[in-house]
Amino acid sequence: MDTSQYMSMFLEESMDNLQILNDSLLELEQNPEDVDKLNEIFRVAHTLKGMAATMGFSKIAELTHKMEDVLTEFRDGELKVTQKVVTILFKCLDTLEQMINNIAEETEEDTPIDEIMEDLENLTDGNVEEEEEEKEEEPLPVQNQNLEVQEIQLNEYDINVIKQAKDRNFNAFKIHVFLNENTLLKSARAFLIFKDLEDWGEIIKSIPATEDIENENFDLTISLVYLTEKSKDEVYNVVMNISEVDKVIVDEVKFDTNEKNNMNSDDKTNTKAEEKDKNTEKDKVEKQPKKKNVTKRKKSSSESGNHHKKAHQSVRVDLERLDKFMNMVSELVIHRTRLEQISQNHKLLELNETLEQIARTTSDLQDLVMKIRMLPLEVVFNRFPRMIRDLSVELGKDMELIIKGQETELDRTVIDEIGEPLIHLLRNAADHGVESTEKRIKKGKDPVGKIKLIAYQEGTKAVIKVSDDGGGIDPQVIKEKAESLGIKTEGMNDSDLRNLIFEQGFSTNKEVTDVSGRGVGMDVVKTKITTLGGTVDLVSEIDKGTSFIIRLPLTLQIIQALLVKVGTETMAISLGYIDRVIDYEEKLIKKTNNKEVILYGDTVIPLIRANEKLGIETDEDSKKYIIIVRVGEKTVGLLVDSLLGQQEIVIKPLGKTLQGLKEYIGATILGGLVTLILDVAALV
Repeated sequence: MDTSQYMSMFLEESMDNLQILNDSLLELEQNPEDVDKLNEIFRVAHTLKGMAATMGFSKIAELTHKMEDVLTEFRDGELKVTQKVVTILFKCLDTLEQMINNIAEETEEDTPIDEIMEDLENLTDGNVEEEEEEKEEEPLPVQNQNLEVQEIQLNEYDINVIKQAKDRNFNAFKIHVFLNENTLLKSARAFLIFKDLEDWGEIIKSIPATEDIENENFDLTISLVYLTEKSKDEVYNVVMNISEVDKVIVDEVKFDTNEKNNMNSDDKTNTKAEEKDKNTEKDKVEKQPKKKNVTKRKKSSSESGNHHKKAHQSVRVDLERLDKFMNMVSELVIHRTRLEQISQNHKLLELNETLEQIARTTSDLQDLVMKIRMLPLEVVFNRFPRMIRDLSVELGKDMELIIKGQETELDRTVIDEIGEPLIHLLRNAADHGVESTEKRIKKGKDPVGKIKLIAYQEGTKAVIKVSDDGGGIDPQVIKEKAESLGIKTEGMNDSDLRNLIFEQGFSTNKEVTDVSGRGVGMDVVKTKITTLGGTVDLVSEIDKGTSFIIRLPLTLQIIQALLVKVGTETMAISLGYIDRVIDYEEKLIKKTNNKEVILYGDTVIPLIRANEKLGIETDEDSKKYIIIVRVGEKTVGLLVDSLLGQQEIVIKPLGKTLQGLKEYIGATILGGLVTLILDVAALV
């Protein structure tokens, strides 16, 4: 066993605990008298300190300990929960996050903690540390004294081994270890106890069994039989020096002839077999590496009978393995499609039934792997309340963030990328959108500005709305700015003018601020969302507020697509964009402002000839079709030469050589041939 196997668990648990502390501090700031919330913060901070100490990260443990001093004063009523105090604690959490990130990235960079330690010290009176140790450390052993000590039954073989050890001047002890009730990584703690003891002797028996310890299938007590040349006091000190050990009882092993009679029936049954191999087993105890002897020990029936804990209902899976699993399922879909084409071409009817079963199985497998890859948006959203709180302090505005739909799930790839655009939008809402308190009061608005972050699923897409109840975007201001930059605004309506803010380097802000930057944010937002196969739309009304509506595909790997012909080339279009398909008729097409449009129902829709956009020659006499596609708020007709049917396809990236082709989001393999997938959003 090696501590490195606990590293990923430590990193994940630490980041989760920091997020809990962030959220809880925000709530405590709003409700300073909430004792339950304060106790929760204290408990999580104590857990974080213990985990860091377990893994040997002393600076993290030291900083968390100092933070506990401040929390102790909160709890004792010696310190009030104020904005200044909470801001310092947030700064402490940011420092801890940086230190944990450095550990995760294996960087040598040393995060300075002197300044934040001094800030925390200034909040306390200097004697808090000793008081806190008395308050935190002393009562805990009392809580654990009531825990049942598991008496170790010695069988005849154990007794013989102990007697032989004593003949060679070894001491034999029964050790009962009581762990702190807040210990999170019990298995790692037990490993440290075993490791330190085995540096000076041999553990010949343990309750619970080693298998249970490795699986954390035990309570807070560990009982051991230990052979060593060390004294009783030395053994006691070795174990007590391990962090999060509350209490240790060390007794010398004493036995007489009655000990044998106390053995349970299972021990008596096994004694003859153990006697038979006694010499062999004794050699193993002396010659084998000590750790191996412990880990290979089997549970006795008496031990295993005491533990019937429920097995873990979830497992941690490395993301790289998950991606490989996804790729393998994708390959399976490609081969299934190829088999179906071969069967149709050669009219192999006897294959149809088997292929249908394969199709059902691969579809189920694909659906399963999709769900495994899905993560709730909560993992992105949970960082934003703290961000808006900090911006509220920095900008001197009263603001409230309302979050809904954080349980909406998206593919992990999308989740990883969506955080940055949302940060831009929220910071802009706080800086540009929400007015100052004075202005809001003058307008008769609620003094507290509302910023909403709402998510929900809509068909095959996820919708995320970022809205504020601020001043809105004035199209005339946009128009003046655009004309000063040489952008033609003739013929643009208010919606078109507002959408100019997505142009590169376009900003209506007259001053450069730390919050909203230099106007490079909005074009980055649109580029990132387009890269993810999504769209972003803007709706704004003066003095009512502004909303940004993001639509994203639920997954980026396997999609349902319509196969079409453009000239002699086969192309794929995601069904997520397609509204309907209509037959092409010359009389449908009209011209306005030298641009082709079609009259569809009561609406006028712009027409895009796919062959002209893509530079592909086409047969003018062939029957054509118009695909009505929707990209956000825009509806466009896409003219293609023929339809080849619907197909489930796997998206493969184009690679570095072709990544500059903006008309395509990727390619797929159909019938052994590469088929390009059109990027409808880019065409529109």
